[in-house]
Amino acid sequence: MRFKFIALFFLVFKTFGQFNPKIDEYKHYSIIKKKDTINFHLYSNEKIEKLNSVLLFLQGSGSAPFMEVEIKDKIKYIKSHIPFDLDKIPKNFAFVVISKKGIPFSIKNSVFKTPKIFYEYESLEYRAKQADAVIKYIKKNLIHKPTKVVAIGHSEGSDVVAKLGTINKSLTHIGFWAGDGNTQYYDFALFTRKEVQKGNLTELQGKIKIDSLLNQFKEIQKEENSITKFWEGHTFRRWSKFSEPSIENLLKIKIPIFVTACGKDGAVPIESSYLIPIEFIRKNKTNLTFKVYPNYDHSFMIDSEEKTEYHWMEVFDEFMNWANEN
Repeated sequence: MRFKFIALFFLVFKTFGQFNPKIDEYKHYSIIKKKDTINFHLYSNEKIEKLNSVLLFLQGSGSAPFMEVEIKDKIKYIKSHIPFDLDKIPKNFAFVVISKKGIPFSIKNSVFKTPKIFYEYESLEYRAKQADAVIKYIKKNLIHKPTKVVAIGHSEGSDVVAKLGTINKSLTHIGFWAGDGNTQYYDFALFTRKEVQKGNLTELQGKIKIDSLLNQFKEIQKEENSITKFWEGHTFRRWSKFSEPSIENLLKIKIPIFVTACGKDGAVPIESSYLIPIEFIRKNKTNLTFKVYPNYDHSFMIDSEEKTEYHWMEVFDEFMNWANEN
């Protein structure tokens, strides 16, 4: 989720489901520092000593644990917020996800209440530093001199992977998925103007709404560290700390970048995503691959009254083929 309260779809599995979330097959690690502990989780289709590459996934916003387990009528249901078919992770890769501050990897038969510490640490800078520390730990302790270090960021994670690309020198490929180039604040005004153009709002209604948005952004920035005031499902602190335009970081990156934009995205306007290739062209930078999926939504789904299609793994396969060729 970025600015609208739209969450990345979760996959629901029974223990006998076609795509097994393999909740018990992750290995769990902790990086303990003086004032912080970073928890990350690793899955692989081979033993660690046989791995030579790393695939880091940086998920979108929110505080949901990666796995939610519920037992009903002796049937185990798992809601997974890791939208990958793990059987299709290349055998030479370690697949890695990082828990946000204060968030457990999984919960069982319970309603999760977000802890205060999550809000206190929720920021672009912190998530990027988490990812940087995890990559360095893996290189030092688990996979020495990896052939590839690939990072995919989706939604809010796209902001994180762009920032990560400016501070971590081990990355070899970046996937910037369903993100945009502008500050997230701008997207609200853009969506409002689109509603005016469609005739859903009058010019006057659009002006009033955008004036209200501008006043709201001023209030957020005045109390940019507040974790008690919320807007659109997030604290003021979160909005302020994620207001940095991704294009500023993307242009600093020298390794290959694969950007996805979706024509039916209800959370990130595709018009904002087009800023990225335009700026790369203007700066004569050639390390960008920009791919538009006209019919996909924010989570690479086609969702209609007739059917729901999930295309996440198709995008992933295309991305990994690109990573192998670049």
